[in-house]
Amino acid sequence: MTYQVFVDDNFHFMDESERYMHGEYDTCEEAIVACKKIVDDCLKSSYQPKMNAEQLYESYIGFGDDPFIKCDDKSCAFHARDYAKSRCQAIIDEKITS
Repeated sequence: MTYQVFVDDNFHFMDESERYMHGEYDTCEEAIVACKKIVDDCLKSSYQPKMNAEQLYESYIGFGDDPFIKCDDKSCAFHARDYAKSRCQAIIDEKITS
């Protein structure tokens, strides 16, 4: 079984022509790691000085990359928006201290 990671563009919500396949993975865990990296990279590149976590999240849901996993494994799930919301403050803290 393979786990395919696809990426939608929140700016083009529901427009499948903007979707692309990021890659295929052998395990759910590998696919989730790939999804998390996509979201983290997007948040890091979207951060602007003096942004707070809520502003960073709003930017993400308006313009960010929205990865998801396609597979036959019903137990494998990743929710990009939930993950992004949980990571915004940590991303800001990393940016401020670097």
